[in-house]
Amino acid sequence: MRGPVAPPQVPLAASRAETFADLVQDSVERLERRWPQLADIDFLVLDVPRPAEAGTDAWSDEPVPLGGTVAARDGRPARVVVYRRPVEIRTKGRDERAALVHEVVVEQVADLLGLTPETVDPRYGED
Repeated sequence: MRGPVAPPQVPLAASRAETFADLVQDSVERLERRWPQLADIDFLVLDVPRPAEAGTDAWSDEPVPLGGTVAARDGRPARVVVYRRPVEIRTKGRDERAALVHEVVVEQVADLLGLTPETVDPRYGED
């Protein structure tokens, strides 16, 4: 039998990167109900942090970040970045991955807004 295993509209056809981006989007949509100002923030998924984002070009013993923020400037909106590979490595299944993605998104949004993660999502840390 030739051809794709599953048609494009079936979730099996989604790449790991697309599936991960969907988890981030689901988390953002959950938070936007409570925090409508999140519509003004860009949410990005990158595979791994770049050395310039970690603050150095040299190897270090610091843990690899799971996410980060970029403040708004020069007419650009603020950004929340979630790093796919470090999150994937720390999780075993979809549910665990979705929970960690949500934690990372909540923590980064809290950092950007100057709030505690528990303020951003009262259920933070319960998963």
